[in-house]
Amino acid sequence: MKTFGIIGVAGFVAPRHLQAIRDTGNTLVAALDKFDSVGIMDSYFPKAQFFTEFEAFDQCLDQLSRSGQQGPDYISICSPNYLHEAHCGYALRRGADAICEKPLALDPSSIDALAELETQNGRRIWNILQSRLHPSIVNLREEVQQGPKDKVYDIDLTYLTSRGNWYFTSWKGEPAKSGGIATNIGIHFFDMLSWIFGPVQQNIVHHHGQDTAAGYLELSQARVRWFLSVNADHLPEHIKAKGQHFFRSIQIDNREVEFSHGFKDLHTVSYEEILKGRGIGIEETRQAIEIVHEIRNKETTRLKEDYHPMARTVV
Repeated sequence: MKTFGIIGVAGFVAPRHLQAIRDTGNTLVAALDKFDSVGIMDSYFPKAQFFTEFEAFDQCLDQLSRSGQQGPDYISICSPNYLHEAHCGYALRRGADAICEKPLALDPSSIDALAELETQNGRRIWNILQSRLHPSIVNLREEVQQGPKDKVYDIDLTYLTSRGNWYFTSWKGEPAKSGGIATNIGIHFFDMLSWIFGPVQQNIVHHHGQDTAAGYLELSQARVRWFLSVNADHLPEHIKAKGQHFFRSIQIDNREVEFSHGFKDLHTVSYEEILKGRGIGIEETRQAIEIVHEIRNKETTRLKEDYHPMARTVV
């Protein structure tokens, strides 16, 4: 049995990490969050220590180490995006592996710094990019790898997930802290597509606003027109009629790839792979971080030949 700490236990994604720790037969010894609405811990690890101050959390881990008890083997990081790099470094200096939510960092140059910390401390940083483990995505990658190497696929990526006013008041609405919409809700998809279709050849941004982004991404084996939004007005009418608040679609050569379901337990699968030493490491995260960093900092261009049909609603 391995022991875990967790930073950001009050966050939206933290319950998936708590479930993964429990379902892989391990235990949580300490949790940290500046917010104390963490009753969810009762469903998983009611005996774990909880702290709202970083110093107290650190002291607890230090006492575990000095008392001869087993300190955390892993520290799971569910904090806001802009703190991921610092918290990964903390975990390594504590003698633990880090299991970090996306994105691992906001700036591609941070990847080299984190790799150096791994070497210095002899520990690993693992990133949660669970889309790579979805059965439909795994099958798609196998299909592409077995297909013609010179084939270039035409892809339309659409991800709409409505968010209320709270989103823009929170750190998620601050690009300096979240990386902006393309990073916050898009990095999974950019990682998935570049994992399947290869390196970036061209990255064009048509729009990058507070609630919506659109562009064109050319990979070695794909031409990707993409549109991301947290604006409920962009949801298709048939989705609104069902009372749903999100819409995911990937069309490849006019064929829909079904992956709307099957995400529920992928954090647990991610943990299983990490515990076997087969998780997603630092270098594998680089390309997606480079893609969203460029989107965030690039000037937008007017619509020309290759653009997502929904881009006309915002450009």
